Amino acid sequence: MGCTSEKPLEPGVSWSLAQQRSALIENIEYRLAFNIPPQSDSPVEGSMQLSFELLEPQEIQLDFNAEAFQLKTVMIGGKQATYHFQEGHILFSGDQWKAGENIVEIDFIAGDLALNRQDEFLYTLFVPDRASTAFPCFDQPDLKAKFSLTLNIPAHWSAIANEAFIERQASNDGASTRYRFEETEPISTYLFSFVAGEFKAVVEKRAEREMTLYHRETDTVKLRQNLKEVFDLHFDALSWLEAYTGIDYPFRKFDFVLIPDFQYGGMEHPGAILYRASSLLLEHPTITQNLSRANLIAHETAHMWFGNLVTMKWFDDVWLKEVFANFLADKIVKPSFPGLNHELRFLMAHYPAAYAVDRTRGTHPIRQPLDNLKNAGTLYGAVIYQKAPIVMRQLESFIGEEALRSSLQEYLTKYNFSNASWDDLIAVINNFTHRDIQKWDKKWVKTGSWPSIFSRFRKHQDGTLRKLNIYQTSRRGDDDWWPQRFQVHLKTKDTLVAYDANMEIRKAFSQNWDRPNARPIYLLPNSDGRGYGYFVLDKTSIDHLLDNIGDLPDPVSRASAWIMLWENFLEKRISPLRLINAILKAIPLETEPLILESLTGYLSTLFWKFLAQPERSDIAIKAEGVLINMMANAQVEAVKKIFFKGLMETAISSQGVEVLVKLWRGNMEIEGMSLGEEDFIRLAYELAVREVSDPDSILREQTSRVSNPDRKRKMEFVRKALSPSVVARDEFFTSLKEPANRNREPWVLEALKYLHHPLRAHISEKYILTSLNLLEELQETGDIFFPKRWLDQTFWGHQSPEAADQVRQFLYRNPHYPQHLKNKILQSSDLLFRAV
Repeated sequence: MGCTSEKPLEPGVSWSLAQQRSALIENIEYRLAFNIPPQSDSPVEGSMQLSFELLEPQEIQLDFNAEAFQLKTVMIGGKQATYHFQEGHILFSGDQWKAGENIVEIDFIAGDLALNRQDEFLYTLFVPDRASTAFPCFDQPDLKAKFSLTLNIPAHWSAIANEAFIERQASNDGASTRYRFEETEPISTYLFSFVAGEFKAVVEKRAEREMTLYHRETDTVKLRQNLKEVFDLHFDALSWLEAYTGIDYPFRKFDFVLIPDFQYGGMEHPGAILYRASSLLLEHPTITQNLSRANLIAHETAHMWFGNLVTMKWFDDVWLKEVFANFLADKIVKPSFPGLNHELRFLMAHYPAAYAVDRTRGTHPIRQPLDNLKNAGTLYGAVIYQKAPIVMRQLESFIGEEALRSSLQEYLTKYNFSNASWDDLIAVINNFTHRDIQKWDKKWVKTGSWPSIFSRFRKHQDGTLRKLNIYQTSRRGDDDWWPQRFQVHLKTKDTLVAYDANMEIRKAFSQNWDRPNARPIYLLPNSDGRGYGYFVLDKTSIDHLLDNIGDLPDPVSRASAWIMLWENFLEKRISPLRLINAILKAIPLETEPLILESLTGYLSTLFWKFLAQPERSDIAIKAEGVLINMMANAQVEAVKKIFFKGLMETAISSQGVEVLVKLWRGNMEIEGMSLGEEDFIRLAYELAVREVSDPDSILREQTSRVSNPDRKRKMEFVRKALSPSVVARDEFFTSLKEPANRNREPWVLEALKYLHHPLRAHISEKYILTSLNLLEELQETGDIFFPKRWLDQTFWGHQSPEAADQVRQFLYRNPHYPQHLKNKILQSSDLLFRAV
């Protein structure tokens, strides 16, 4: 029903609208009910009673990103309301409100965009601005509210929400069950959540704390092998965080649900964390997989304090909740892995991914501007998740560990169940340090890119060395620098000399050289892995490290050296074959699994991205020989699996592919290495893309081997992208233009990986332009990580000038393309352009 106001409405939630509402509205409560039918294509009907207090009557906009027909009845104060519906908003004139409490009652049909519906289950995912696609609300993070929920679901389903259910009642005909849940603490709309479907529950109680795991796994052996570790990690993370923050777990319930092929690793809904099932239920895991699981659990648990208890005011500070979840997760996992080198783990987990963005023309500051929440999903990425923890460690070093901890405790106490910005936290930190935190903040958080860091010797007139100079230059062309400190190692014939390069208050570091007649064999900046930037290595050091990197006794120094060599390679200071041969020489000598995983990753990228086909064929047998030998002779199963994965990714010779065939058929076993169902599925995919002896037959047989219905459906989907028929693959790609065919995003990404495999790149180049043209729609209909991951999978297999030209032409023809999405394109295509 129309109202008299014809005020133009803007799609999404603009910054100005959010500011206006947060100044007027408080004490919000939602009473929501959803009727969920057993058929996933039948509409979900909902009803809502929304109460809130207004400081003064004004026009009010409710967000409902749906169609007009989905609004059935709208009442204010028990009377039929007049409203104007446009651009995803319900606009009410000010004369329908009163100062104080107001009550709105709405019957509606819920939108499906964020309900993630399958025939056997559904789950909500409302981050960052998707709650309003399912029900009318004030969809902004600083309007926290209490939620009461009722679900009517099929009788054989169960239901999980932020709070425990207080009533469960079967319908008279026995076809459905009504669940009524307790009211939540004040939370943001993006944290409201419910799951319903065919799930099994496992309850664990320790001392006075109880938690429940919900799952759909049919492999009881896999489940049994993982349960204790999964529960241990959750209980340990909760205890650690309570001790660190000085605040008890702030919510009444702690449960988690394992979702098959969930879009993210996890999502931190209070009382009902959602995880990707395969991230927690591991099969014969490598050390990195074990670490990743522990870190993921610690990350989502840390969000209960950082993000859920205290939430950012606006999504320009989304990094604020993510940085503390990641930064603290690295601390939390340490007791669970006492034998692990955690400095090495931090370096390998964060630096390569952060560099992969900061080296590109699509880099950006950690804190990014945001004018409208509809674009909030484009803010997510490696700068938030990987660079920000590096920066937070820099801050901890800058002000001291205790000062940071005390600041965080005061911040959590001051803003509990409320909202705060990064600047609010900076103001708190100022009370605990005498350092110039504003200058530090301006460079590390509010400036993008990274410095180039050079090391040079000044000489005496007689040619002997006089002084070591290390200095930064900004890639932005200004004269600024990044306050930081790191170690520098210089190796001479007789000794190893170490310096602490302190650049916290000036952009250059100088050190007199008191061994004028001793020339360094190599100079290794950032030997402790704590500096950040592009470290430019001199030719002598590059040559020595490539030949002798295994002589570095400290694994952190070796890992840092490999990262620096990789960056120098990308700047064309090392040839691809030179680097590949150095890696193949180093692999048999390397003892650290984390470094080995990195080296096999570099090997795969070099092999497919930076070698032409003749070079690839020449190096293949040597590379496969090293990987097969290491797979057979490594002493630890987790290490064997590293080389197994590396072989699957790179084998192209008849001998190497035959090993994969024998492993898949079970005609070859590697002593001490077991393969799980996921391994056999991956083997079948890799054999099919290599078009080995009737690939359709291999895929059919592997599908028949799979017992879990969720994994079987995924295989049937991905198989279409692996068809040996170009026509069939074209039809499959065309089908992805329809949003309904992209609703299982992890399936789509797996399929794209094989559509764009390097062995098929010459055929799949024709998909690139369409993929780019779809990007804005993907950002509107997909979840937050989907556009970037779509681009990554689209570009990964390509190295031709023609592929690069399609990207270049797209950007040229779209000069006003949204900057956040343009950044994603520039990030994902960076290696393609470097390869060309």
